[in-house]
Amino acid sequence: MSQIPVELVKLLIALVAIAAFVGLNGLVLVYLERKIAGFVQRRPGPYEVGPHGILQPLADAVKLIGKQLFTPSGADKLLFWTAPVLSFLPVLLLFLPIPFGPTATGMEMNLGLLLILAFSGLNVLALCLAGWGSNNKWGILGAARAVAQSVAYEIPLLLSVLAIAFMTGSLNLSTVVEGQGGWPWQWNVFIQPLAFIIYFVSALGETNRAPFDLPEAESELTAGFHTEYSGMGFGLFFLAEYANMIVVCSVAAALFLGGWQGPFFDGVWWFLLKVYLLLIVMIWLRWTYPRVRFDQLLNINWKWLMPLALFNLFVTAFVMKL
Repeated sequence: MSQIPVELVKLLIALVAIAAFVGLNGLVLVYLERKIAGFVQRRPGPYEVGPHGILQPLADAVKLIGKQLFTPSGADKLLFWTAPVLSFLPVLLLFLPIPFGPTATGMEMNLGLLLILAFSGLNVLALCLAGWGSNNKWGILGAARAVAQSVAYEIPLLLSVLAIAFMTGSLNLSTVVEGQGGWPWQWNVFIQPLAFIIYFVSALGETNRAPFDLPEAESELTAGFHTEYSGMGFGLFFLAEYANMIVVCSVAAALFLGGWQGPFFDGVWWFLLKVYLLLIVMIWLRWTYPRVRFDQLLNINWKWLMPLALFNLFVTAFVMKL
């Protein structure tokens, strides 16, 4: 019984640290997104607030906090305000099994990967509630697209993750990281390059990032599921999107890129470096490629990613059996 309070204290400290990390990363990624967008499209990006616009994310945060919260007429108030909270809260749990360093894991668990895959699905429910509860046709269409997209892209993502689980014989991310070496050729990405590509493309679809940001396509849906949200209602969706980006990149770093291991001085810095490089690639893709049509989005999944993921899984199972 004496162990229970200690574990509880550890868990609470981990959750507070994760919440601080998510908030700080939101500010960093807003700045990175704008600066990379400016660089890619030959514009300066934010430049006025602070040196090289470095305080712009703080100004954005103050603006969002200061805006009035209102419920549209005819909207379901309970669903409308449950959606942004439901979108953000599960994110804190997703970080618990991720091994940031040799001893920097929120909670060691044998089924950590399963927990991440299970709770990440709640974001789809949040988008669905947001669209339906808004009583707005653009919101409902955006929610319907979000559900179709997420359900479709979860399958190849799960199959690519299963290939690594077959290889390592574990769903514990710390065990997967320890099974790899510090040098790049010892990482799983060199053994499973196809699984990594499928995972990364599926992750773009899962996190609604361009060129797969169809649920919030401004050209035909205004802002989709969050059309009616302002202030911190919109801010929570925004923060949850960036947090989910960090989660998928963290899982990719652990499964495919050796996690916190590097050629020398293993530690948290290697993990964060790999995560941020993947995040920069996600942002770079957003500002480089045009948005695909919805039929193209589903064709990419069902005609390409699914067959390739199944093929890769069968080959992995066959090799492991031999």
